Amino acid sequence: MHDPSKGALPFQAGSVARTVEEALLSRRSIRAFRSDPVSRETIERILSLASRAPSGTNVQPWKVYAAAGEVRDRIAAEMHAEFMQHGEEHWKRQYEYYPTKWRDPYLARRRKLGWDYYGLLGIGKGERDKTKVQHGRNYVFFDAPAALIFTIDDDFEKGSWLDYGMFVQSVMLAARGLGLDTCPQAAIASAHTVLRRHLPIPDSEIVICGMSLGYAKDDGVNRLVTEREPVANFAKFAGF
Repeated sequence: MHDPSKGALPFQAGSVARTVEEALLSRRSIRAFRSDPVSRETIERILSLASRAPSGTNVQPWKVYAAAGEVRDRIAAEMHAEFMQHGEEHWKRQYEYYPTKWRDPYLARRRKLGWDYYGLLGIGKGERDKTKVQHGRNYVFFDAPAALIFTIDDDFEKGSWLDYGMFVQSVMLAARGLGLDTCPQAAIASAHTVLRRHLPIPDSEIVICGMSLGYAKDDGVNRLVTEREPVANFAKFAGF
């Protein structure tokens, strides 16, 4: 049995998580996908499993828009073109995802992820053009054949957003149980104006995030393993 304190399971493209523990330890943000299609039936199965996630008074605040084929391709092409021409700053995200004022240890963790990620790709500090090209791959869903867009009604409060996080995590774990991989993407929420041109998302819904869904490539970028704090650093125990 793998020791969780030793980090994630080694990357293996095409693997199937056969236990909850394997699903948790093999889930990672995949940034290179094969072109193999994902069927509507498979996505419906994943969403059906994930819908068992808990929510306060069983409100079930989640709404999902799934895109594949030509629809997915049109969305990706338009998002990518706008990003490469104007950058993210011309889009206005509907909510603040990150802290407006960074501080350690959170800033240090963020910086380390950036160094590890771009370093794995051979992109050095200050190479802004290369960094932008790589960041732009968010908007083509890292070539994944299917994309999920998650929205919530704009009058829901923080509790329902917490419930939504459990649902999104359940989607990712259910995907691992079927041999698929994912990349949850806050960046997609920035492009909600593009998404609304192609999907029937009403103005009364906030785009929380997107998610690339498909089969991982055996690619070096997918071997990135992010570090996790040991339990002793974030948990306090009493009465044991």
